[in-house]
Amino acid sequence: MLIATKLQDQLDAQREDRLRALIAGAGVAGLTLAALLRKQGLHPVLIERMPRMEHPGYMLALMPTVDPALNDLGVHDEYLARSAPLARYSFRSHRGRTLRTDDLGAMLQIHGDYQGIDRGALSEVLTSGGCPVSFDTTVTAIDHEVWFSSGERASFDLVVAADGIHSRTRDLLDVGEVATLDTGWAGWVTWSDALGDDPALGEELWGDGFFLGAYPVKDRLGIFLGGPVDELDIGPAAFAARVRDAAPEIGPRLRSALDAVTADPEPYLWPLTDVRAERWVDTDRHTVLLGDAASGFLPTAGIGAGMAMESAWMLGRMLAHADRTNLAALLTEWERVQKPRVESAQSNSRMLAKLMFRRGRVIAWLRETAMRLMTVRSVLGPIVRLVADQPDPDEVAKRVLSGR
Repeated sequence: MLIATKLQDQLDAQREDRLRALIAGAGVAGLTLAALLRKQGLHPVLIERMPRMEHPGYMLALMPTVDPALNDLGVHDEYLARSAPLARYSFRSHRGRTLRTDDLGAMLQIHGDYQGIDRGALSEVLTSGGCPVSFDTTVTAIDHEVWFSSGERASFDLVVAADGIHSRTRDLLDVGEVATLDTGWAGWVTWSDALGDDPALGEELWGDGFFLGAYPVKDRLGIFLGGPVDELDIGPAAFAARVRDAAPEIGPRLRSALDAVTADPEPYLWPLTDVRAERWVDTDRHTVLLGDAASGFLPTAGIGAGMAMESAWMLGRMLAHADRTNLAALLTEWERVQKPRVESAQSNSRMLAKLMFRRGRVIAWLRETAMRLMTVRSVLGPIVRLVADQPDPDEVAKRVLSGR
């Protein structure tokens, strides 16, 4: 549970910590790191620019890359209880007919669980031990001290910018070029109770100028309906009607998904953009980018939140070996090991976006021909290899500290 706390109270609590850390952003990455540091007996200061956590959330598909963090926090069982298996995946034609169904469970079962969870539930799992946070607070300047929007200032050994794809803290840091990819697409997110006969099935329909997805979470489906930004101004109901006409073979489950979009008075609109920072670490000021602030993902491969949690776990475990004399070396090695992994997964998401979002009936036919031949394993192969080759943060830290 997030506990609204005065910033000065958080600052006072960490005065005697061996490592005084500030985490800007109470999203998935920031909450994971804060919980891991608190497990080590530290009192990281956590701030959040929103006045309260009232975002309606959206669905996340989490691969086994998140299991080590959840195990270290002792919340893996709670995570399983609050999520749902994502065991199978169906790909539908632009007219709505199922072209193939793949067994995701078999692909990943030797590595761990592949689960669907809504963002709000994941936040509650990560903060089940209690997590102080100062809302409506941002960083306004960083020099030898950190200046806050609330007027306070303080010194820290480590500042972590985990405040999302549009990070304000990142703008204050020397991280080189920050490149943004805008697909020109966006989509509405909502929920449906129509689980159908196979509640562990995720479905996607890649149409000519539209995309419809249904993804299992606990006791319901997360729905995404998207298209080119300049065509969404007709509103979700009219756009859903357009999809019904274009894809008459979608079946009752996806028809219910479109009904849910139409019935939602304020579905969340998700712009499909990503971001990639040239550097994650500024060793002179002991600042790092984490999660979406470092590499914000398109949702096309369902791996962004998982990689954010993995990055936070790697950093948290390596910080268990840190003090004020070796921190810079550990941060540098964390970036060297983790950044290529994250950017590899991000590149896979970008590749899938190019495949999904191209327009034209001929393109749709070619895409469907290719998907008949390709399996999910072949499409997500690079990501599965990342799952299999997850590094050991303790070994990485020991290598740094021994001078190897």
